Amino acid sequence: MNDQRKQPVIRLTKEFSFEAAHALEGYDGLCREIHGHSYRLFVTVKGTPCDEETNPKYGMVLDFGELKRIVNEQILSRLDHAFVMRRSPDTLRLAEQLAGRFSRIVMTDYQPTCENMLADFAARLQARLPARVALHALRLHETATSYAEWVADDNR
Repeated sequence: MNDQRKQPVIRLTKEFSFEAAHALEGYDGLCREIHGHSYRLFVTVKGTPCDEETNPKYGMVLDFGELKRIVNEQILSRLDHAFVMRRSPDTLRLAEQLAGRFSRIVMTDYQPTCENMLADFAARLQARLPARVALHALRLHETATSYAEWVADDNR
């Protein structure tokens, strides 16, 4: 498309899933207990399709395989089948005890709520996406009926 028409902005979304457990330290409800979720993550990026006819990615905003690689590297490889806890003196002691038996313990500097996880995911993905592609939105389903969203326009 090397003519004078304006390139369309296109949004691409890919869905991912992972299993993880967490506990919300200091929370005043049931989620203070160790429990797990079957998370569903929707990643939406936007950009203009490549207009270089000789480029193997001609007509693509981003190869879905490349998006999958980035999300796997930055999120899924860390969190799938992991136990996630906020770093504190108490949880560090617990993590040390659990490490003798379990290897996938992830300590965060934030309370591992759906909302905070999305902010972390957004920062990780924005740092890894190609310059011509923007992160548009993230949606993280914690259960079949509950999810949180991060939208780039809300965070400028």
